[in-house]
Amino acid sequence: MGTTIAQIQTIPLQYYILFCSALFSIGVIGVLAKRNALVIFMSVELMLNSANLLLTAFSAYRNDPAGQIFVFFIMVVAAAEVAIGLALLVVVYRSTKTIDINALNRLKW
Repeated sequence: MGTTIAQIQTIPLQYYILFCSALFSIGVIGVLAKRNALVIFMSVELMLNSANLLLTAFSAYRNDPAGQIFVFFIMVVAAAEVAIGLALLVVVYRSTKTIDINALNRLKW
């Protein structure tokens, strides 16, 4: 069973804004505080998904499908970002034997 617009609108928009702000803040803290490349990638994905959820909520409240179409394109870009990021991470791991981003200084000429 799919979720209808009426079901989405039963939750006040302020709750979506608060929840997405909290998720985005957790993602920002993860990017700024952690040195592990995998945690940084997960934090970036958390920020993208919080923005997607907020776009979907605004789209449902305005009865405009443009936000949901935009979310689809963001998900495509996020999938490409993950594929390229993980490929780069594998290359870095093969040369440095660690995924700590501070070890990337060894890759300088």
